[in-house]
Amino acid sequence: MSALLSNARPDADQVLVDIADYVADYAITSPQAWDTARLCLMDTLGCGLAALSYPACTKLLGPIVPGTIVPNGARVPGTQFQLDPEQAAFTIGTMIRWLDFNDTWLAAEWGHPSDNLGGILATADWVSRERVARGQAPLMMKDVLESMIKAHEIQGCLALENSFNKVGLDHVVLVKVASAAVCAKLMGCSKEEIVNAVSQAFVDGQSLRTYRHAPNTGSRKSWAAGDATSRGVRLARFSLKGEMGIPGVLSAKGWGFYDVLFRGQPFTLPRPYGSYVMENVLFKIAFPAEFHAQTAVECALALQGELARQGKSAADIRHIAVRTQEACLRIIDKQGPLANPADRDHCIQYMVAVPLIFGRLSAADYEDDVAADPRIDALRARINCMEDPAFTRDYHDPDKRSIANALTVTLNDGSVLDEAVCEYPLGHPRRRAEGIPLLENKFRTHLAHRFPAKQQAAIFALCRDQETLLTTAVNAFTDLWVI
Repeated sequence: MSALLSNARPDADQVLVDIADYVADYAITSPQAWDTARLCLMDTLGCGLAALSYPACTKLLGPIVPGTIVPNGARVPGTQFQLDPEQAAFTIGTMIRWLDFNDTWLAAEWGHPSDNLGGILATADWVSRERVARGQAPLMMKDVLESMIKAHEIQGCLALENSFNKVGLDHVVLVKVASAAVCAKLMGCSKEEIVNAVSQAFVDGQSLRTYRHAPNTGSRKSWAAGDATSRGVRLARFSLKGEMGIPGVLSAKGWGFYDVLFRGQPFTLPRPYGSYVMENVLFKIAFPAEFHAQTAVECALALQGELARQGKSAADIRHIAVRTQEACLRIIDKQGPLANPADRDHCIQYMVAVPLIFGRLSAADYEDDVAADPRIDALRARINCMEDPAFTRDYHDPDKRSIANALTVTLNDGSVLDEAVCEYPLGHPRRRAEGIPLLENKFRTHLAHRFPAKQQAAIFALCRDQETLLTTAVNAFTDLWVI
């Protein structure tokens, strides 16, 4: 005899309510968060511009029906596209993520909080243009930066102690959730409607991590976040139109997210939402490389310099031992053939071998023509990784959050170079003062690849002027980026 199940509609899960309360009511007061958000805006859009040089990326971008221009639609930086907000979110989000060069957050779950800028900028621009067409005031870039801070916080705090990767889910579920929440607010949704949008994001089908791991690593990992932020915009728009939510989406017995996808475990949220994540986000400044390998690349470049000083090269290397964190072993420790650029930029052996051979690591180094050099695979085969438990502990320590790697090179003559150790990569908050000038140079480089000098100068000057940027209309900002 089956037990009767109550059909009384439950109150919304507290996780949903807390997100909506934060998005609707929390005031961002941290100067560090606002300034870091400005840097993040520059860096993220610069990464998107760089991706426009890669046909594998650009073939996916733009309107579904070629030639479509949407009146009052959102502009896509670095292009002439003017699209509906969902397709604009996908296009911007895919550009941002394509080269694996935008910011990173590492905890129990990994991810790239700036992936949400695809949905945020597309929504804010569309809303602004619609308002201007009705004779109303547009949104300001302050609204964009505030949304970035809050999206970073939602994605990052949910990632602190909740490992989606351990149940096989891709971290872009958190992009979808965060984008749905902040984009609903930008659209003018009520707190209840924000709850509804977030519930829809959790009940949505979630991406598996299959495309991030050997032997199935592929280019979907470069557009998955664009897809997720676009989906967040779509669900927010549905909520604005009055679509009901699913209040027990997380906790429903047998049918909720926890039971179906999270092994029956509720989320753990160790800290209240504020601005912690934006203040502590990791920038990729020097190398477009999966973040667990950033310090390994720094070590490899130092060792390449030492080899050169000794009149030697990568050809003189017999073996390389890499001490690393457990997360690195799970994600990017690979042997055997690498099928495509997406496979190579998630292989620590490849990311160590290239700088040791060429003295550099750029996005172009993952392409087929460079990868065909037989020296790379020959050196990869001589690189072995092992976990250092101390590195893993420091990786999870909230007061350190290091991403350490150490390389020991043994030469063919039996001699051993001094171990190269790097605990904190260039984009870490502990190296912010060192990193900011280089981050600005990275942005200048990306602007120069897409825009004439006068346009470069105008964009750079606005992005460096915090006060003026915050009071600039979103549609005026995106107009600067049309080519």
